[in-house]
Amino acid sequence: MSGSPDEEKLEELRQKKMEQLQEQAEGQQGGASQEAAQQQAEAQKKAVLRQHLTDEARKRLNTVKMSKPQFGEQVERQVVTLARSGRIQGKIDDDKMKQLLQELKPDSKSFDIKRR
Repeated sequence: MSGSPDEEKLEELRQKKMEQLQEQAEGQQGGASQEAAQQQAEAQKKAVLRQHLTDEARKRLNTVKMSKPQFGEQVERQVVTLARSGRIQGKIDDDKMKQLLQELKPDSKSFDIKRR
C-alpha cells in the first residue's frame, strides 16, 4: 500500500492542491449551493469508505476520528484517494487499517535530556 516517500509527498501535495481548488470553487458558489455540494461530497466519501473498508476497519477509523479529528480526516482522505486511483484491491481489513494508521502517524518528537 505504501509507495516510496516521493510518491507519498506527491500524493500529499495533490491533496493540498485539490483542497485549495475546492475552497476556491466553494468561494465562487452561493452559500446554499456550497452547503449542498459539501453534503454531497461527504455522502460520496462515506459511500467510498463503506465500500472499501470492513466493519472493523471502519470502527477503528471512527475511534481515531473521535480522539484525533484532524488525523482521522487525513486518513479518510488518503483511503478515498487510494480507492479512486484504483490502488485498493478488495477491502481494507483491520490489520491493513492498523498498518495504514502506522504509516500516516506523524512522527512523535522525542527529546533526549542529559544532565551534567
